[in-house]
Amino acid sequence: MDLERILAACDHTLLLQTAAWDEIKSICDDAIAYQTASVCIPPCYVKRAKAYVSDRMKVCTVIGFPNGNSTIAAKVFETRDALENGADEIDMVINLGMLRGGDDAYVLEEIREIKAACGEHFLKVIIETCLLTEAEKIRMCRIVTEAGADFIKTSTGFSKAGATLEDVRLFAKYVGPQVKIKAAGGISTLEDAEAFLRAGASRLGTSRIVRLVKQSRGD
Repeated sequence: MDLERILAACDHTLLLQTAAWDEIKSICDDAIAYQTASVCIPPCYVKRAKAYVSDRMKVCTVIGFPNGNSTIAAKVFETRDALENGADEIDMVINLGMLRGGDDAYVLEEIREIKAACGEHFLKVIIETCLLTEAEKIRMCRIVTEAGADFIKTSTGFSKAGATLEDVRLFAKYVGPQVKIKAAGGISTLEDAEAFLRAGASRLGTSRIVRLVKQSRGD
């Protein structure tokens, strides 16, 4: 697979709690240099990062991250604040407790409200697959589709496991045709990246692919 295609699918990511501005600035520079899909960063850096990258790169940020159990109102506020600060794309974490307790209506409503706040901006819905049963994952495919979100995303990268090819294939089978797939967490090689794209992912959340390409080119 063409290396540029892999890079163009990457949300170049730095979400560590200890991330400082110099590190955020560095991944912004790398994202621009290697033409990734976006740079995915904590909300507190969105305004500064967007001013820095301007129209050279899309800025993605996270909502309700990483646990997902803040209220709908809090998540909607976070979303609006991020967009006002210049975010181009939003990755939200669902309320896993509500899903596992059988309250699908709650999860559907929170995604709908956040998507309404996003408007034309992409909304990616993180469902944390490593904490769900197959039946719960299939329910989330239906909910994400019905709610009108743009992507379903495997993982935060902050739980006990990340993306698997099996989960991406499951998503591809059960989401609606308008819903794209983002694989995130544990994508550590170019071979991994290519395999996830071939399995049906359109985006990859990773901090490592750009680093590997830089090393291979001696940049």
